[in-house]
Amino acid sequence: MSEEEQWRRLDPRTLLVDAAVLCGVACGAALPAVAGLSGGRPLWQAVAWVLAGAALLVLVGTAADWVRLRRTRYRVGPERSEMGVPPAEGWGKVELHTGLLLLKRRSLARERIRSVDLTANPLQRVLGLVKVRIGTGEHTAGESTLELELVTRAEGERLRQELLARTASLGEPGDDSTLATLDPRWIRFAPVSFLAPALGGAAVGAVLQVSEWFGAQGEVIDWIGDRFQDTSLTWIVVDLVLLATAAGAVGALGLWIEMWWNYRLEREPGGTLRVRRGLFTARSVTLEERRLRGIELVEPLGVRLFGAARVDAVATGLAQDDDDKHADLKNLLPAVPREHAERVAAQVLREPEPPTGAPLAVHPRAARARRLRRALWSVLGSAAVLAVLGLLLTPVLLYVAAGWALVLGPLAVLLALDAYRALGHGVSGAYLVTRSGSVRRRTVALQRSGVIGWTVKQSYFQRRSRLLTLTATTAAGEGAYDILDVGESQGLAFAAGAVPGLLAPFLERADTPADAIVDTPVQAPVHTPEARPTER
Repeated sequence: MSEEEQWRRLDPRTLLVDAAVLCGVACGAALPAVAGLSGGRPLWQAVAWVLAGAALLVLVGTAADWVRLRRTRYRVGPERSEMGVPPAEGWGKVELHTGLLLLKRRSLARERIRSVDLTANPLQRVLGLVKVRIGTGEHTAGESTLELELVTRAEGERLRQELLARTASLGEPGDDSTLATLDPRWIRFAPVSFLAPALGGAAVGAVLQVSEWFGAQGEVIDWIGDRFQDTSLTWIVVDLVLLATAAGAVGALGLWIEMWWNYRLEREPGGTLRVRRGLFTARSVTLEERRLRGIELVEPLGVRLFGAARVDAVATGLAQDDDDKHADLKNLLPAVPREHAERVAAQVLREPEPPTGAPLAVHPRAARARRLRRALWSVLGSAAVLAVLGLLLTPVLLYVAAGWALVLGPLAVLLALDAYRALGHGVSGAYLVTRSGSVRRRTVALQRSGVIGWTVKQSYFQRRSRLLTLTATTAAGEGAYDILDVGESQGLAFAAGAVPGLLAPFLERADTPADAIVDTPVQAPVHTPEARPTER
């Protein structure tokens, strides 16, 4: 095959998708534009101006996309091992050339490719198109990915299979199984997530913003006031909060259906995990198991009260897709009953038992005192500020300060005690396990072999309480995972034993003179209270 025949172009139907998107943008801007222009001229004239501007926007945008389409091409060079002659230009690489005035030529070596993800929104699915995202699993922003927007669904699947064929050949043959599929009963956890109140607040803000565009915000507020004219201010606030929460719950249900419908978690031949999900926007995310360093069991407060948890991957090279804020690439499982989540986590890690279910060590009581002090200071300090302002400005703030302290004080204490009960750390086989958090509790099982360093932090108040915070540094996930407010000797001994040899050069025995360890570091004994950091 000649060099020109190797190059491929994006699908021409990309122009239809781009034109439809521009029409949507124009329609979204049409209402406020008409409202703004109709103030000093007739309505028909404002509509005509807006339609002319929208048509110009669509035509110019489509023409620019046509030029981009004509100037964009890609090719997948064959593996060098497949050829019996010395490698030539383009072999062993995926190349993308684009640009008119500013030419861009980018390439990725095939042996570095770790993921090929496919995404298609509703319009793209109707036209049979997908966006292909090819990644190397490195944290170098756009330099580690190539995006083909758009190609046919068949071409996208062909690229995925071809580019991941090398990974499959290195894996375990015949290792193909389904780890989890959608259970419609999981939807009951959507309304109790933090997303519901956020969507409720967004709905209220949208109503007020649209009414302001048309100069009707005052009428909307008056209409709401008329509905509650015989209701006290307190109940008005309560009713509005409940209505916003109900609207948010409905929105959360709809968003959950769109995100997780047709969900399927599979292990493909060659040790590759594949997550497929989405009702309108179909998503296919692949994760090479060699990049997996552990899992994270996430339990937001509302979800945890119903006994559920979510499973995320701790892996190298995973990042948020900026083009799709709902496609968090690390999500392996939505909120499901905790027992099921742990069972899937064990299957993902190829472990007989979930590491997150292992018993964890209890932290000192000083950690509980720290959380209680911080909780009370946050509530009582704010109440004190409101009380001072009430004395200086208006007595109403005195009642607000009293209500603030009486309502939020006990709640803050309960959350502080719950946060202390959540603290824990331990070792489960090949995994280091740490747990913390109350409003958002998370349990992380991290491969001990994936820990590349320890950071020991100790504030002034922690030193007084003989506590410290250990941070396990890794190249995966967030890059660092904390063990909060652990006892000094307990934490250092745990770190020395969890990853032997990594922290040992910086530890000494209590009975060893400081000058005796300068040239001869002593291995810290595991689970002995004598271990402490050297004074260096």
